[in-house]
Amino acid sequence: MDVLTEALRWLNDPLNWTGRQGVLALAGTHLAISGVAVAIALVVALPVGLWLGHRGRGATVGVVVANTTRALPTLALLTLLAAAGWFGGPATAIACAVFAVPPILANAVTGVGGVDPDVRDAARGLGMSGVRALWTVEVPLALPLLAAGIRTGTVQVLATVPLAALVGGTSLGTIVVSGFATQRYGKALAGGILVAALCLVVEGLLALVERAVTPRGLRGRGRAATADERADVRPRRHRVPAAAGAVPGTRPAP
Repeated sequence: MDVLTEALRWLNDPLNWTGRQGVLALAGTHLAISGVAVAIALVVALPVGLWLGHRGRGATVGVVVANTTRALPTLALLTLLAAAGWFGGPATAIACAVFAVPPILANAVTGVGGVDPDVRDAARGLGMSGVRALWTVEVPLALPLLAAGIRTGTVQVLATVPLAALVGGTSLGTIVVSGFATQRYGKALAGGILVAALCLVVEGLLALVERAVTPRGLRGRGRAATADERADVRPRRHRVPAAAGAVPGTRPAP
């Protein structure tokens, strides 16, 4: 309880929010590193995912290979990069980009690959080339899954960037590391609260963006599917068939 009180006291101190090592400056650096990491992941994963989903071949292998990166601990990758001479923000951005690739790639493959074959045949019947059908038909239909993958990867990056403080970088993780280094555990807890709050805020904003980019027809389809699922699980009353010769509206004799 004393640690929580100390954390709240630290957060309520205006001096901790200003300056080069203040919360606002560190949050800006945190967001900048996260933005670079997500941009790198998008450049690598999105074209490959769209291509694999459009081809319909090799998608499983591509997703499995991308998911193997999750088995590599982030701290171990940062240590390897530091040993190679990469420190601070660049090393953190590269390491976090590696872990943002799997959700973006998997959702791109699933979204494009899950487009109804009849829709593709209709686009082909209209004389569309493969590239034009991909960008004008398949990608718009896959936008909900694409946006969900980007949102998941972004939140993962935001939660991982604090490790930059361990390799000489600056982020909100600097507050956590310095708190443990000086045995001010309330300060470390305050840093953790700030990271969690930042992740929740960005998650909410990206959820709004995801809804905005989803075509209205797909939103209606999602609501219709939800309504059908609720109707399927709703209990139904079964009428007991009347006995032979019974008069409707009367009770059977005991």
